[in-house]
Amino acid sequence: MTFRKLFVVGAAMAALGVAVAAAPFPVFAQTAAQKSLIDAAKAEGIVGEQADGFLGFRSGSGDAALQAAVSTTNDARRRAYAQSGQQAGTTAEVAGARMFETQLLPRVASGQYYRNAQGQWVRK
Repeated sequence: MTFRKLFVVGAAMAALGVAVAAAPFPVFAQTAAQKSLIDAAKAEGIVGEQADGFLGFRSGSGDAALQAAVSTTNDARRRAYAQSGQQAGTTAEVAGARMFETQLLPRVASGQYYRNAQGQWVRK
């Protein structure tokens, strides 16, 4: 399997919230309830995707359940980016930025927010 295919598979796993295996124990991504919370927060403009490949709070910090959902998702993404970067011979930061550009930004719905590389929140 080529690097590009491996990166796309790893990125898709992180984006879709599928369990990602990390030694020495498995790491589980967000639950359906957490995904629902995040989707609602994105629609309300509270949470958005960021140029580094992670979710961020645009306004406020939400309630404890939303904070936990964002934290769980970002933790799973962090591990996936580290693994992907290691396989590509680059850094997790580069892998996260590539994920944002190729997979996450195109999925940001009209009216939702994302944080660009300059740190500005932009409404799509």
